[in-house]
Amino acid sequence: MYDNDRRIVVTLDAGGTHFRFNALQGNRPVTQTIEFPSEARDLDKCLANLTAGFEHTIQALPEKPVAISFAFPGPADYPNGIFPSRLTNFPAFDGGVALGPYLQRRFNLPVFINNDADLFTYGEALAGTLPDLNRRLRETGSAKQYRNLIGFILGTGFGIGITSREQMYIGDNCCSEIYCSPSGLEPDLIAEECVSQRAILHYYNIYSNDPAAKDYTDSLDIFRIATGEREGDRPAALKAFDTFGQAAGHTIAQCVTVLDGIIVLGGGLSKSHTLFMPALLRELRAQLRTRSGQTLPRVPSYVYNLEDEAEFSEFVKGEQRAIPIYGTDETILCDTQKRLGIITSHIGTSVATTIGAYCYALHQLDNTPQ
Repeated sequence: MYDNDRRIVVTLDAGGTHFRFNALQGNRPVTQTIEFPSEARDLDKCLANLTAGFEHTIQALPEKPVAISFAFPGPADYPNGIFPSRLTNFPAFDGGVALGPYLQRRFNLPVFINNDADLFTYGEALAGTLPDLNRRLRETGSAKQYRNLIGFILGTGFGIGITSREQMYIGDNCCSEIYCSPSGLEPDLIAEECVSQRAILHYYNIYSNDPAAKDYTDSLDIFRIATGEREGDRPAALKAFDTFGQAAGHTIAQCVTVLDGIIVLGGGLSKSHTLFMPALLRELRAQLRTRSGQTLPRVPSYVYNLEDEAEFSEFVKGEQRAIPIYGTDETILCDTQKRLGIITSHIGTSVATTIGAYCYALHQLDNTPQ
């Protein structure tokens, strides 16, 4: 969708340290990335740099863009582009900022702002994981096609996005979140305390005998210890990722049971999936029991690891059965296996999020009465 669209949308990758501006046409960038400091503690400087970044990007374009569309971290009234309360990464927004209306008046363009996990999932659903998976299924002769995607951001925080039949789910309060759900490991803690970069550091600190454990500030250090790339307590590092995977698996299992869709993982920690995926899959494939002693799968649909070629082959095959048509000698083939898959982003979290922002803007423009 929109691969061949000629309209241009200006986008932004907004972080607490830097703003990175670009513009897309047909789901592809048409300008070089422009970067400005975010000045997250000073509202005047922050808005000045936002304005300058958009101005420089628009001036570099061959024609006028049709919209500005981007993700911004934190809770907000996204449809109206208003951030009513202080943001953790943007102290300058204390007291509330009507960012969308400000930019709309400044550039005389429609402005669309959304949650990063929502746009990541939307981009993967329209131009990444979902169309690629369905293409691979068709190429193998499978009639199975998927229409729902659940995206999870694993990084500084823990976020979720949902896209169903090419529609991005937003919610009545723009507040579809999982970071604040109870942790499966420590129910009095929010899930994000056990599924985030700080969780990896915490687990390594409590498991290891490494005298430098308290000095690490980046989970990448623990990843390198776990893979043997640097000195440290390797068994403790591996256990930290295993515990992370268990905690992530618990929450993801809860979501997938309700939502029933392909799972895509994004965010910086998704790149370490080989370390935590076994524990995550153990949770997704766990059994629960009834009072009478009957065991049932925790997730009703079996979840395959689509990063594994052998598992992908099994995923494709399913379970074909001939079902008789009552009162006739005829049968009808039916794939009776309920199954889902889990995969990491192959186009990259930032790219998927930017494409999501582009597609969302065009979808809104095409479906909003003039």
